[in-house]
Amino acid sequence: MSIGAALGIATSGLANINRQLALLSHNVANAGTDGYVRARGTQTAVSAGGLGLGVRTGVTVRDVEKMLRGELTAQGARADGAATREAALSAIDALHGVPGDGTDLAGLLGRLTNAFSTLAGDPANAAGQYQVLHAAEGLAQGLNALAAETLRQRQAAQDGLVADVAALNDGLARVGDLSNRIMALKAAGQGTADLENERDQAISGLAALTPVKVLEQENGDVLLVGAGGLSLPVHGAAAPFSIAGATTGASSYYPGGGLPGVLMGGVDVTAQMQGGRIGAHIGLRDADLPGFMAELDEFAYTLASRFDAQGLTLFTDPAGAVPAGGGVPVQAGYVGFSLTIQVSAAVRAAPVLVRDGTHAVVGSPTGASAFTPNPSGGPEGFTGLIRRVLDFALGAETQAGVAQVAPNVAGLGPGGTLAAPFAAPATLAELARDTVTAQVGAAATAAQRADLELSVQTTLKARYADATGVDTDAEMALMVQLQAAYGANARIIAATQSMFDTLLDMVR
Repeated sequence: MSIGAALGIATSGLANINRQLALLSHNVANAGTDGYVRARGTQTAVSAGGLGLGVRTGVTVRDVEKMLRGELTAQGARADGAATREAALSAIDALHGVPGDGTDLAGLLGRLTNAFSTLAGDPANAAGQYQVLHAAEGLAQGLNALAAETLRQRQAAQDGLVADVAALNDGLARVGDLSNRIMALKAAGQGTADLENERDQAISGLAALTPVKVLEQENGDVLLVGAGGLSLPVHGAAAPFSIAGATTGASSYYPGGGLPGVLMGGVDVTAQMQGGRIGAHIGLRDADLPGFMAELDEFAYTLASRFDAQGLTLFTDPAGAVPAGGGVPVQAGYVGFSLTIQVSAAVRAAPVLVRDGTHAVVGSPTGASAFTPNPSGGPEGFTGLIRRVLDFALGAETQAGVAQVAPNVAGLGPGGTLAAPFAAPATLAELARDTVTAQVGAAATAAQRADLELSVQTTLKARYADATGVDTDAEMALMVQLQAAYGANARIIAATQSMFDTLLDMVR
């Protein structure tokens, strides 16, 4: 081997070691950076005629675990979607209070029942009459608060959907820009590790919005596929997805009821946008929350109509009427009634009506029996109406031997597409209990799911960090090896220099 060849080998070795030391320093400096994947240099031996001529330094690559990365990306959609749903339902759960403490619907109805039971022992007692009025107002206000919060959360879901669709467009544009830069560098034979890390982080942000499967291309580009095989374009249109803003009301629904869908190039793809925050917003807006509202509306209507059927118009809408049932869909006449239900203005003005009744009832063999209100100046101990309330309005029968008309549990909501997750109960107390149980149970399940998905995500992040992150101890050990190799190559160069000096001296 010639002296020049030895010098070339040692020089290329030093250059490669310098590059490795620079990468090592970069790794250590980013050891705590979220999403950073350890980088390593590549090198190839150079030879000619079977003789080694040194080493060529290649591009920087990442020690990435693609399968684990895909699992982590998919889990991001599940975790963020579950957290979004849990946050919305927990706000409603908080208004239900703690079952059994008297602040949920069942407890508020129980207070009204107890107030009527107390009044039955002393019908002329004005304080007892006011106690019935107070309990009725508490029940109506409890329904109002639950319905208002449900509607508020539904509007938040709509607004969140608009914001997240905009974020999806921004994220896709960011991935497209990074991919263009990566492709250009790869075509020029340069490393792209840092840009690929940045793109992975951008894709993680997209996965929080909607499920994303990444298909890497040989030229450095990526294809992104969403739920249901929906292509997520990273090149081309600046904003491929769109959704209009809207105000959600009790009567609004999707599709066809005034609420917009998610469009891609003008085509409605709402049904395919499942998972992630966007999917959670869609589910909350179009199923979970309108289902809650429908259950509250059914309770409000059943409450008002059963009291009214016995001769006491205790609960009405703001116009002083009890909404009509029997529409198409089944709740057409009282959609949103839980938002506006109130104690009758006539009863508020004259609480004695909770003893005497507000109107006569014409008997029916399939409905309530006949009733005549206590006339003005009638018996102070009149208990006819109170007994009808306790035995029938709050009971399983509308008169002795005639079952109450069951509340609706299917075909609910303004579009008639929703259903309650329980069978039709016989009494108001059972309906209140089942409504509370269903809604509190849904919130509890959402909270458990969110905790589980977060736990899985945390575990995957730890596994991914262990597999691809920077181990500073290993990096320091490598530094020692590189320093030793640096010293060896430096000695070769020094020896070569000495040999050159000797040759020059001989020439002189």
